[in-house]
Amino acid sequence: MPTEVALLESRALRVEQMGRVDVLDKVESFVMLPDGIHVRTEEVARYFEVSTTSVRRLTDRHQEEFTENGLRVLRGSDLRIFHSDTMSLWKGEGVESYPQAATQLRLYTRRTVLNVAMLLRDSDIARCVRTYLLDAEGTLRAEHAALEARVTRIESCLVDVGRALQELGPVLCRMSERLDGLERKVDATQQLVGAMSVRLSDLSQEVARMDARFDARMEAFAYQLRDLRRRTGRR
Repeated sequence: MPTEVALLESRALRVEQMGRVDVLDKVESFVMLPDGIHVRTEEVARYFEVSTTSVRRLTDRHQEEFTENGLRVLRGSDLRIFHSDTMSLWKGEGVESYPQAATQLRLYTRRTVLNVAMLLRDSDIARCVRTYLLDAEGTLRAEHAALEARVTRIESCLVDVGRALQELGPVLCRMSERLDGLERKVDATQQLVGAMSVRLSDLSQEVARMDARFDARMEAFAYQLRDLRRRTGRR
């Protein structure tokens, strides 16, 4: 876990934390300019409870880093346009209440203010921001480590499952072959039953024909017997 000194000294570590602008409001709130994007040097100094000179010196020493994180220095026509746009949004008592700079104006974004917090040494507020960042980093690292441990356990379980499936493979293959054999036997049995059903139907028809022939013969025999009795005078 990085230390506060490491954060003060390492630009790479500061870059890793640049997305955590939410910590600024959790430590201390500050008022943005009417555009909702920028603050001036005065607001930054007030937030960190230091002088504006301390803030300017800090940004001058790390000008490239602050510029990459959104610091703007407006002069000339750019400054006049910004004043005009901002005064149209100003909610104060009048246009004259909007603070203006004579020749230039430094504008800080929330990322730039966080950048100040990670570099400003003589400010209790800045130290609180750094502590909050480091504590959150420690929490994230612990959660990440716990997640990695869970993933490792899951991967181990998956390996065991894979081995079990490999061992079950031949068994499942044999079971599949046996099921295929049973299906073939069932099909053969169904075909035999069907043939037997047809044969039984044929036999039933044959028995019916034999019954009809037997009945006809019995009727003929009875007729002959009656005729014989009549001729011999027997009753």
